[in-house]
Amino acid sequence: MIFPFLAIFKKELTSVLRDRTIIISILIQFFIASFSSGLLLGMLSLYDPDTILRFSDGGIRVGVVGDAESPLARLMSERGLGVTTYPTIQEAQAGFYRNEVLALVDTPRDANGNTEVKLYLPDSDTISSLIRMVIQEPLKQYENYLRAEKGIEVRYTDLQGKPATSFEFVYSVLIPMLMFFPAFVAGSMSIDMITEEVEGKTLQTLLSAPLTISGMIGAKITAAVFLAVLQCIAWLTLMQVNNIVIQNTGWILLLALVIAGISSTSAALSAAFLQDRERSQFTYSLLLLAGVGISTLLNISPITTLSRLAVGDAYTNGWNVLVFALFFALLFGLLLRVSRRLKS
Repeated sequence: MIFPFLAIFKKELTSVLRDRTIIISILIQFFIASFSSGLLLGMLSLYDPDTILRFSDGGIRVGVVGDAESPLARLMSERGLGVTTYPTIQEAQAGFYRNEVLALVDTPRDANGNTEVKLYLPDSDTISSLIRMVIQEPLKQYENYLRAEKGIEVRYTDLQGKPATSFEFVYSVLIPMLMFFPAFVAGSMSIDMITEEVEGKTLQTLLSAPLTISGMIGAKITAAVFLAVLQCIAWLTLMQVNNIVIQNTGWILLLALVIAGISSTSAALSAAFLQDRERSQFTYSLLLLAGVGISTLLNISPITTLSRLAVGDAYTNGWNVLVFALFFALLFGLLLRVSRRLKS
């Protein structure tokens, strides 16, 4: 029975080489992974606060609780922001709700002389993100002022590492994208592999070999997952060549394999139910979007887990990957039961 399984596995791998769409998607990923450092520089150039301030022409007004001579108000004015000062937090909040300012900063001190920075932002995510980008530099300078006030000196020239923005982009966007995109493609491939047998009336001929319907589907999913893992290995290697430090590569590859398995199994389930390529692909796309959306709300999101593994988080390890592996096992068990529909 192992030989028919391997024969189908080899057949599907060979068919991928003839599919231009899949080859193009792989080449796009190859380009991103190969030039990840250049891509990183290009993306970060879009987030240049100085450029934003130059073209805003002082239109970003920020309210500060305190007098006009306060260090924070002075630092924000030097940055190019329009600053309005308020003597009390109550007056500042009233001005904020009257839209006199787009954001509000309060710096109250407790009984021990410690300063707390409170930032009030508008409901609009777009405007809030813009304000956070342009306000972070004066806030950093104010933080240094407070340190110096307490006699604390930080020698920034002794600090090493990449800027926080590049760190966030690499580990929260670039690595998850390259590790999970092959999994999404694997799901689409699984649908094509299964529905072509049904629509081409070759399923019964294929099952005439000493291989069950479950074995046939398993071989096709294995081929799709195998290709996804090969891509992930290549992308990890290319990113490390680009001097991107990635921790826990073994667990990352295992997580990528599990997510590719979940994606391919979900796609195969839709193909087994609908037995039609177009409807199956559409259903799979909806399931994929729903799954990604729901996972972002959970603390065990695969994207979050992958990012924490990549940075070497002490509280993230193989047990986190096991959660997704268990879900994959349950989903594959359900597929084995549903796959009988293909015989009818």
